[in-house]
Amino acid sequence: MGRRAISGFLGHTPKPGGKAGVFPGVKRHITILSDGPEELPETDEPVWILGKQYDLQAEKSKLLSDISARLWFTYRRKFSPIGGTGPSSDSGWGCMLRCGQMMLAQALICKHLGRDWCWEMQQEQPEEYHRILQCFLDRKDCCYSIHQMAQMGVGEGKSIGEWFGPNTVAQVLKKLALFDEWNSLAVYVSMDNTVVIEDIKKLCHMCPSHLTHDSSPSPGNGLDQSTHLPEPSPGWKPLLLIIPLRLGINQINPVYIDAFKECFKMPQSLGALGGKPNSAYYFIGFLGNELIYLDPHTTQTFVDSEEDGTVDDQSFHCQQSPHRMQILNLDPSVALGFFFKEEEDFDNWCRLVQKEILKPQSLQMFELVQKHPAHWPPFIPPTKPEVTTTGADQSTCRRLESGVLVRFS
Repeated sequence: MGRRAISGFLGHTPKPGGKAGVFPGVKRHITILSDGPEELPETDEPVWILGKQYDLQAEKSKLLSDISARLWFTYRRKFSPIGGTGPSSDSGWGCMLRCGQMMLAQALICKHLGRDWCWEMQQEQPEEYHRILQCFLDRKDCCYSIHQMAQMGVGEGKSIGEWFGPNTVAQVLKKLALFDEWNSLAVYVSMDNTVVIEDIKKLCHMCPSHLTHDSSPSPGNGLDQSTHLPEPSPGWKPLLLIIPLRLGINQINPVYIDAFKECFKMPQSLGALGGKPNSAYYFIGFLGNELIYLDPHTTQTFVDSEEDGTVDDQSFHCQQSPHRMQILNLDPSVALGFFFKEEEDFDNWCRLVQKEILKPQSLQMFELVQKHPAHWPPFIPPTKPEVTTTGADQSTCRRLESGVLVRFS
């Protein structure tokens, strides 16, 4: 199906109390969820979290540590107004943007620290961890901030302050990644429920030309200020693959449930973006027929980085029992995410998909094809739009392909 149909995700309205912020008398670092999650049940069924299996009876503590290690992005308030005069909070409209941030952050964790890396409260973290977190702080000069995502969404037909669907946030991340020199991530968003192996190989074997001496990244924010044309490379550029899907008309078709759950078992899994009417969630696993997710519907105060480049990060990790919902309550508009650090990871994923997802005589959730479809327009790997500079303040601006001017002071 085409992008137009996929982007019709149900609009978001804030949950009761969604704009109340942090409750009075509660310390800033205490994590508060909008709905109290239930404790995990006593069961012999395995729990799957982003490609890892847990025995709930014997590994509950390890499971909860793994979940709390995921970067958790929620509504924030008191950040600088978006666009200078726009909203200073995303409460009530930014839930899908936050979910997109969480999926991308998990890809960057896998790239720099590995899937097995685990966060511990008040423990010293690697420099790479803080650099990843800085990419998502709510500042206009951070490459995946709410500011950048909301402004880039204008080019996708979304006004600032308007809810996004899964496909829209995927398209926004794909464009913003072009400016992220430090992470150097290829982003492929599938079209018409089809993943084209040939196009992905072409994308991931392209790399930017060498940086010039005056085009190094701005410290701490993941942004660079250079323009490159891609050129062939024998190496593999780490890949974020996002597959927007519609798994039914008004509700998810039960025929897709097993294949959908199978995706969370894959070692390359980044989970899924989706939700239910009025709410977007970041799904990271499942237990039986219940999906496990991180919920962005908590309004916390803006947190900035310290002078030494570290981030006071306790409010970026959810330390309570995870939320769960019945898979049949899932809105049919979703987007699957996968990360491939090496080409071998992608090749292994293709074999897994052929074996577990594309089973004969079953309704296929998506297609995996070797060659670019002949009736499609030619595949051209995206390149970074040209950079222009204003005279008065000499700040760098980028006239993006969407027509949106993004300024990095």
